[in-house]
Amino acid sequence: MAPTLAPGDWALVVTPRRFRAGDVVVVEHPGRPGYEMVKRIRAAPGELVGERTLAADEFWVEGDLPAASTDSRHFGPVGRDELKAKVVLIYWPRDRRGRIHRRGDGRSAVAGIPPLG
Repeated sequence: MAPTLAPGDWALVVTPRRFRAGDVVVVEHPGRPGYEMVKRIRAAPGELVGERTLAADEFWVEGDLPAASTDSRHFGPVGRDELKAKVVLIYWPRDRRGRIHRRGDGRSAVAGIPPLG
């Protein structure tokens, strides 16, 4: 799957009331305080990952490019406190501008925003 965000993209983030599978999020690396990464939530509390059911405050996050991603497959589930924000919009560069929407398959899609004026 192609990544939703590309190097050089500038994005708008918000702090939602809740996070759901399919959301693209800013997450703090559990082993490196202060180091934030952008990942996708693949599983939310109560969902099964492999042979494990996630606890009430656990999320499973993965990058869109598995071969090049440091994510829950390396460090395990992350706690709710490590989820810092949800990515909702790419605003730069202009040709990639658009809202990020969750799809039914748990992936995100970027929907273009019409030009202003």
